[in-house]
Amino acid sequence: MTIDIPHFRQLMGQLASGVSIITVRDSAGTDHGMTVSAFTSLSLSPPMVLVCVDRDATLAPALADATHLGVSILAATQQDLSQRFAGSRDDRFSGVEFRRGDSGVALMSGALAQLETRIVAQYPGGDHIIVVCEVVAGATGAGAPLLYHQAAYARLAP
Repeated sequence: MTIDIPHFRQLMGQLASGVSIITVRDSAGTDHGMTVSAFTSLSLSPPMVLVCVDRDATLAPALADATHLGVSILAATQQDLSQRFAGSRDDRFSGVEFRRGDSGVALMSGALAQLETRIVAQYPGGDHIIVVCEVVAGATGAGAPLLYHQAAYARLAP
């Protein structure tokens, strides 16, 4: 049986996922960021996560030389920030509140969690790049998570 792209999207749309923004800083010191839903924990010992990035994403070329990656797990109140980093605008960071991790990556203010990671491997995964990272630092915030389900933002019921 062959699954076509629209059917596969429909199938995977049934999986609710958290929404995060990943960031890298290139060798010239320029920040790059994008919204992702394909992010998950990988290992407890050592603490590792993985994220999948489309090969055509504007952030993808910056991954080639990046050593660190920031992950900001978004709160339900940060839908506008998610949309900003999901779009194709060049000024994604303009006017956005963030702090710098020790490695220089941008970590979004107000996020439920901020993870600073060291990139340990990158693998091909179809039309995506699978980026494996070791978590080197982190902080948590408060609130409910921003979710994505059936091609739309969603929130947990109270």
